[in-house]
Amino acid sequence: MTAVTDRPTVTNGSAPRPVSLKQARLPRWTPPVLALVAAGAGCGIGLGAGLDSRIQWGLIAALVFVFGTYALSAAVEGGRQAKDRLATSMVWTAFLLAVIPLASLLWETVARGSNVLDGYFLSHSMGTLPDAMAGGGIYHAIIGTLEQVGLATLIAAPIGLLTAIYLVEYGRGKLAKVVTFFVDVMTGIPSIVAGLFILSVWILVLRFGPSGFAGAMSLAILMMPVVVRSTEEMLKLVPNELREASLALGIPKWRTILKVVLPTSIGGITTGVMLAIARIAGETAPVLLLVWGAKTINNNPFEGAQQSLPLYVFQQWQIGTDAAYDRAWAAALVLIAFVMILNLVARGIARWKAPKTGR
Repeated sequence: MTAVTDRPTVTNGSAPRPVSLKQARLPRWTPPVLALVAAGAGCGIGLGAGLDSRIQWGLIAALVFVFGTYALSAAVEGGRQAKDRLATSMVWTAFLLAVIPLASLLWETVARGSNVLDGYFLSHSMGTLPDAMAGGGIYHAIIGTLEQVGLATLIAAPIGLLTAIYLVEYGRGKLAKVVTFFVDVMTGIPSIVAGLFILSVWILVLRFGPSGFAGAMSLAILMMPVVVRSTEEMLKLVPNELREASLALGIPKWRTILKVVLPTSIGGITTGVMLAIARIAGETAPVLLLVWGAKTINNNPFEGAQQSLPLYVFQQWQIGTDAAYDRAWAAALVLIAFVMILNLVARGIARWKAPKTGR
């Protein structure tokens, strides 16, 4: 009997020699060590070259890290693995280059916005306080933002949901193509164009004055294509077998959509609506054109000028005093917190309503 070896052999006319199936690999601690070395090299090169900008130091360190990783991997692991590590290092570098400015902006907003952010600031308006003086609050802006975004959601969410249901479940022929085309066009509409459209129709033609409802209509225009696209993708993810099983039992199609399709995709639909709300919460241009802003509290969104958080930030920044800057930073911090809460709520609803995969 002949013995069977677990390692292949290569013969070159003489005695056979085994070939190893294992390839040399760099240790797992190599990337972080290379990152530290690249950071030191970037600082050293920056100092030696007389570069004053820390951003330039960081870019030099990123280049050293990427090309150093590729060269070391090519020498030890071979060309194929080196290309893989090159792509990985470039992805991590791009991620850090994107996160660092965001983290810096968030840190600056928290540091400067916390100076005046307290209970008084959240529960009072500007009232008759002169803009150059310290004090005042954003209560009127919070009320305006909640009412305008809420009205925009009441307008855009049902229309977007029904449009997506039509495109997925019934859309055939030229009408569906036309609707899809206009949804694609609306996705790229600048916010100022939506504001100008409502301004020309609602205020200039129909002679209605500025109000929170006018701003809500322009925000709804920006929100609708996001709701349509997100809902459309969620409905497409529902397996056709569920629809066919319901129809095979003699259930009408409208009831199948209402009782089977929508409950299955409700988590993704809700997430899409929440993300659309977060997208319009920081819009300033249409609010500036249609709402105008007010220093006092206006709880009626259908009559009179009203304030909103992004417009409040813009107006306070225009004033230019130290007190106005502090109020602008604090309002920006509240707006960021509002958007973050919406995103967390969307994540939570998506996880709560996600289909259970376990048995």
